[in-house]
Amino acid sequence: MNLIRRIGFTAVLVLLAIAAIIWKYQQYLINPWTRDAQVQAQVITIAPRVTGPIVALNINDNEKVTVGQSLFNIDSSTYKVALAQAQASLTQAKVSVSEASEQFNRSSAMNRVDPGAVSKLKIISLKNNLSSAEAEEQQAQAKVDQAQLNVNFTQVKAPVSGYITNLKVQLGTQVVANKPVVALIDNKTFWIQAFFKETDVQHIHPGAHAVVTLMGYPDSPINGTVTSIGFGINPENPTYDGNLLQNVNPTFEWIRLAQRLPVRIHLDALPKNVVLRVGTSASVIIKSQQ
Repeated sequence: MNLIRRIGFTAVLVLLAIAAIIWKYQQYLINPWTRDAQVQAQVITIAPRVTGPIVALNINDNEKVTVGQSLFNIDSSTYKVALAQAQASLTQAKVSVSEASEQFNRSSAMNRVDPGAVSKLKIISLKNNLSSAEAEEQQAQAKVDQAQLNVNFTQVKAPVSGYITNLKVQLGTQVVANKPVVALIDNKTFWIQAFFKETDVQHIHPGAHAVVTLMGYPDSPINGTVTSIGFGINPENPTYDGNLLQNVNPTFEWIRLAQRLPVRIHLDALPKNVVLRVGTSASVIIKSQQ
């Protein structure tokens, strides 16, 4: 009798275990889950617009900065000299315009009082001289504007608020125009990039509720919302890798493995103890509507 009870009890446990496994598998199918996810954000490369040595470095690596904050200053002495030269050329151009205008107006006035006092050919020549002087003044003004911009560009400021990272420059470093020198992570653009099997995508749609768990904060789940699902990834062994598609390397543990597609997730309000860092790992479960 005891043997029958033990067998029955064991059978019940086995059935419950099987039921739990089936339920868990159904939940997995309905609510896709992945551990292949990372924190992402827009990373802005800061590049100076002019060339020169850094004379003031106002930031430290991993420091938080606000939009418009001065990051570093480039030696402006040569650019100020160029600005002064351009301003002098502009002054000279204005004098030339004034002289050409005076000559043209005087000759035109003489012809109105005494028609024919000045030949038409002379009038035309004077008018052309005035037009040429005005064009040179415009060119001189453009050079002043460009020189002033170069002076302004010696002060490099943060285009957005965020975090300085990978700072490699120091006082005296010679920076080159349009060559990136530091990265700035926009702290308002964090999102989760999660990769789901293509067989799971049918259960995922924009607007779906997601729960994100960062590996560094396992006890602080974060609510989020699916904003988009990728429409393309790079094929295996692509012949051309410049098509800007997401490059996802499959692993072949099975004969035929489903490809993974990127799913973008917007994060809701963060717990106070959570700090997002680009590249850190996360797990994501999608709560599909049943």
